[in-house]
Amino acid sequence: MSGIKKLAGQTLWYGASSIVAKFLNYLLTPYLTLKFSGADYGEMSVTYAAIPFLNVIFTYGMETAYFRFSSTDKKQKDVFNTSAVSLIASTVLLTTLLIFFSADVAGLLKIQHHPEYISIAAFIIAFDALSAIPFAKLRLDGRPVKYAAVRVGGILVNIFSLYFFISILPALAKNNTGGLFNLLYIPNWEVGYVLVANLLQAVFTLLFLFREFSGFQFRFNKALWKEMVIYAFPLTIAGFAGMINETFDRIMLQWWAPAATDAMAKEQVGTYSACYKLAILITLGVQAFRMGAEPFFFKQAGSQNAPQVYARVMKFFVVTLSVMFLIVMLYLDIWKYFIQNEKMWEGLKIVPVLLFANIFLGIYYNLSIWYKLGKKTTAGAYITIIGAAITVAVNYFFIPVYGYMACAWATFACYAAMMVISYVWGQKNYPVPYNLKKIGGYLIFAWATYLLHKTLAAFYPEEWFSLLLASILFLIYIGSIVAIEKDELAKLPFMSKISRRL
Repeated sequence: MSGIKKLAGQTLWYGASSIVAKFLNYLLTPYLTLKFSGADYGEMSVTYAAIPFLNVIFTYGMETAYFRFSSTDKKQKDVFNTSAVSLIASTVLLTTLLIFFSADVAGLLKIQHHPEYISIAAFIIAFDALSAIPFAKLRLDGRPVKYAAVRVGGILVNIFSLYFFISILPALAKNNTGGLFNLLYIPNWEVGYVLVANLLQAVFTLLFLFREFSGFQFRFNKALWKEMVIYAFPLTIAGFAGMINETFDRIMLQWWAPAATDAMAKEQVGTYSACYKLAILITLGVQAFRMGAEPFFFKQAGSQNAPQVYARVMKFFVVTLSVMFLIVMLYLDIWKYFIQNEKMWEGLKIVPVLLFANIFLGIYYNLSIWYKLGKKTTAGAYITIIGAAITVAVNYFFIPVYGYMACAWATFACYAAMMVISYVWGQKNYPVPYNLKKIGGYLIFAWATYLLHKTLAAFYPEEWFSLLLASILFLIYIGSIVAIEKDELAKLPFMSKISRRL
């Protein structure tokens, strides 16, 4: 029991730090959409869409391989030294190549006027790659507090640096002609300053982790390295496919958007990326679920009623995400102010599609327990690759016609397909009695509630009426769920009083 409590506590620290980091980045959205034009925001989004792909290449699954071999190999120092040497050598090589071909990569991303963005990004990715094994070591050694402190501390460095470069430095340079601040300031280079702030975060993060290298020795076990690379290669392929599903649509939108100029295409990317941020509530909910789900699922695996437990978890997980969907969509008139550039509000129509897409992704993560328990993780890789193929195909054929709406529906189709494939495949290998009628019913009910609000609010387009109507419909939805699940909720101590009254 003490071991389980320790695992739960560590999971909380690891997951919470990631969620806090995402939330802090989310809070930058109002600031950046206020300071940036649509084209600049799109240019930044395209650059940051490329970084995750390069992160996968730079780390090539070595972090996971470090976990795998350190947990079974008694020579943990040998594993640490070999993986660290491998990453140091490959990082130096890949960073050099990326800088050398920065102009070509910038042209590919259609930011050819700023090849320096790619060079800065190369250093960001390099420092992140070098931090991968020290972070893994912290997790392996069971030191979640330092892990969380370094993660959040790095984000805070980024935020303060960004505010200094974007808001303070221009004023200092204006009042200090010929001085140091004037030399540091580059007009119309806001995206560059975002990258520099990110670079400072990466540098400080590695410095915070410097003590984790205290036992490092420049020793390389070639045979061990081959085993680690062979183990990590499928994970790299799956990770690359996963990044296609998550971020590649921004790059494809930049390539194929129905726009007369590159600047207009960048505006579409900026609008799409900003509005995508409004799906953050579902994203955080899914991440919080993933944070605690795997330890819980594996703990339950040995019990006779495990499938029934998984089915109940799925039902209430879907209810939770449906409520989150309505919190965003019914009160979109409030949420939209997180995007300070009103021109970007034209993209709000993609929000319900993206929210439901991320609900499907959350359901997929829930369903994935069948191949994790059965040690058939290659199935997860196949499903992710299928999703990536759908993403590329839908975007390729429909972006030239529908612009960023195609990206939203491609994400929807991708995650819906992954969900369905995982369910069908999983039921053949590890049957779980999911209540599809209730799960589907709650999702349809949530969508119908949103459509009803949208239709009725159109007859009287006053904000106060929209918010009042939203609150009434939201309470009806919650009340209906509580009434339907009265018996189930009565089993929960904190809900027993409420359910008895109803």
